[in-house]
Amino acid sequence: MSSRILLIEDEPGLVLTVTDLLTAEGFAVESATDGPSGLKRALEGNFDLIVLDVMLPGKNGFDICRELRQQGRDVAVLMLTAKTQVVDRVVGLKLGADDYLTKPFHPAELVARVEALLRRVKQERLPGLRRFAFADVEVDFEKGDVKKGGKPVSLAGKELQLLQYLIEHRGKVVPREELLENVWEYQSAVSSRTIDVHVAWLRQKLEDNPQNPRHIFTVRGVGYRFSV
Repeated sequence: MSSRILLIEDEPGLVLTVTDLLTAEGFAVESATDGPSGLKRALEGNFDLIVLDVMLPGKNGFDICRELRQQGRDVAVLMLTAKTQVVDRVVGLKLGADDYLTKPFHPAELVARVEALLRRVKQERLPGLRRFAFADVEVDFEKGDVKKGGKPVSLAGKELQLLQYLIEHRGKVVPREELLENVWEYQSAVSSRTIDVHVAWLRQKLEDNPQNPRHIFTVRGVGYRFSV
């Protein structure tokens, strides 16, 4: 089923452009052109994501985002703003927005942000992996306890998160870009080299032969794959 997106934007040309753009990517898009009707649609509809302009007639995007969160709606919100001041971005994020995009924006960037948010929401809604065992390794993700051969193994927080993500996607090749997005959440100081280092540490601690791993494989030029 296609993800449902609500666009709340008062510029007719932008409504048409964004609707056509997202529809062409396979999304089901609905729109509202003022604050009050946009909030009403957002509260009544079962949307996966809301693309929300800040400057709207009747009720601005900040107020809409605040009210959605106050009423317990956890729908993903991508805010659009013509303002470039950092304070406006901070206000939106503090009110519960998940991401923001400054106008004018490139169509490809909008699609990338939308897809990234939808992937994140889908992942967060999945029940988290609590425990897992492979070979002589036992992992309790809730307690953060790891044992190999019955002996405790110390894993740093990011190592544990990385291991959990790879295990949850076991059997599939996970690109480095996806790991940056979902484990490190695109922190500015993080590079793909950081991922490589953390994988190397996991192998040193969990693989019998780190140089010839049986579980955490490198897929050259792409990323990593976990296998039992």
